[in-house]
Amino acid sequence: MKLSRSLIAIGAIAALSTGVLAGCSSPSSDGSNSNDPSGAALTIAKPDGAITTESHNPYLGDSSASKYGYAKVIFEPLALVNPTGDLATTPWLAESVEWNDDYTEVTVVPRSGVNWSDGTPFTGDDIVFTFDQFLSGKLADSQGLHYEGATVDGDAITLKFADSKYTAQARVLHTPIVPKHIWENIEDPNTDPLTADGLAVGTGPYALSSWTTESVTLTANEDYWGGELAVPELHYVSYGDNAALTTALASGEADWAQAFIPQIEASYLSVDEDNHYLVSSTAGAGTLFFNLQTKPFNDPALREALAWTIDRQAYVDIAREGASEVIWNATGLGSLLEDEIIPEYQGADYSVDIDKAKQILTDAGYTWKDEDLIDPDGEAVSFSISVPAGWSDWNTEQALIAEELDEGLGIEVKIDQPDWGGWDAARQEGTFQAIIHWLEDTGNAYGLYTSTMDPKWIVDGKAQFNFGRFDDPEVTAALNTYANASSDEDRAAALTVMETAFAENVPAIPLGSHPLLGQYNTRNYVGWPTESDQYASADPTQPGIVQILTALTPAS
Repeated sequence: MKLSRSLIAIGAIAALSTGVLAGCSSPSSDGSNSNDPSGAALTIAKPDGAITTESHNPYLGDSSASKYGYAKVIFEPLALVNPTGDLATTPWLAESVEWNDDYTEVTVVPRSGVNWSDGTPFTGDDIVFTFDQFLSGKLADSQGLHYEGATVDGDAITLKFADSKYTAQARVLHTPIVPKHIWENIEDPNTDPLTADGLAVGTGPYALSSWTTESVTLTANEDYWGGELAVPELHYVSYGDNAALTTALASGEADWAQAFIPQIEASYLSVDEDNHYLVSSTAGAGTLFFNLQTKPFNDPALREALAWTIDRQAYVDIAREGASEVIWNATGLGSLLEDEIIPEYQGADYSVDIDKAKQILTDAGYTWKDEDLIDPDGEAVSFSISVPAGWSDWNTEQALIAEELDEGLGIEVKIDQPDWGGWDAARQEGTFQAIIHWLEDTGNAYGLYTSTMDPKWIVDGKAQFNFGRFDDPEVTAALNTYANASSDEDRAAALTVMETAFAENVPAIPLGSHPLLGQYNTRNYVGWPTESDQYASADPTQPGIVQILTALTPAS
């Protein structure tokens, strides 16, 4: 039975309880939702369920500080790399940031007049100490920085790396800087939860006040180098699921969150004119990956025909409910990276053109029998798309693609929704036919092309990206050149090779940009990022949260 798009859309929003607003609770007793904006706290929420183990270590992905996100308002980085908007780098704990030509060294000047929250002055020694922990092996290099040491010349500190960080600038610059006078006495920073008195010390705008399994409270750092803060207190809470989070946001119990909320207009935005939602495009994308090693996707003609059939606008409007930006260009690059699209492909956009798709297939020896597409070997074309069960947006996209290819080309698409473990094994081992997946987001064109065409991701037969196992020595060389070049000219030449190969081979189909989402209200504070001023994303789990908190002012 064919699934109409109206039914698909209904299915996408059905997961949200129809009674989501019925249990709206009253504003919290701490006054955080008072009509008086003066002195109001902000409640930052997540839908991840109870977070039961206390740990304030910013380097541990499973610490409560990382899961809630409050590590980012305690421990600050050298600079903030905007993943959206203008993709700009803003110096933060460093007053200046300068890379050498091949991006193997970065020179920073520590910001003056900064104190740690215990009153100890921040100096360049703290920066060198932080990175030297990776060099000594005391702290695991989980980000793959390959740091080789530092030199100091007056106020300037030069950090050196074993390879180019052009495609990994954010990983370097977002490294949390920690106080030497405390961390030099921590025996194992890979495991220490920093729960003892006086250990959770940072330069950030907020300091830890209290921690329970229900809520974490942070108070404004009165000696913050960035100036006086409008918001005196932050409360971090975690709700059981998206429905409970939506209720809290709509009622004003929670003020700020990052979540994909189905039917967001009805359940959140229309409830209060002060409720806002910002979708910020990034250089990454939700992408349809093909297994290029087996039928039917070992034929580039079929892949190209699919690129002229799949409706990316439906992905954005229906599967993502507007929370994305469509990608049509043949290079696979979205509007955020349009400056990197070479002249030959400027305006070379796909569209839904079934006639063109059918002509491509006919020219390649395909035929039709009883409206079913038959390949040159005389076999009906059929394949499965795999996405984990419960990933509602991409589950919806599975149904959309199945309908589009059945109606347009006569291809049977089977929908596979395994658990995470089965899906993960198949994508690594190459036992899938098609999957929807994200990209490595490097903030530039390299992310798409390394994710879809770079053999470096295949280790011991298992793939972390390049799931289709594309392998072309010329493209591999271009990827390496782009990542390691010391001149813009060399990088541009490599980009031409990569874009041409992607457009001609169609190894994958980006559907829409991977967004950063943020829900917030303006009842008590203004100065948030907006669609017209994306100085940061509105996602409170991103490093840019410190920019936002220093920009907020009381609502009039």
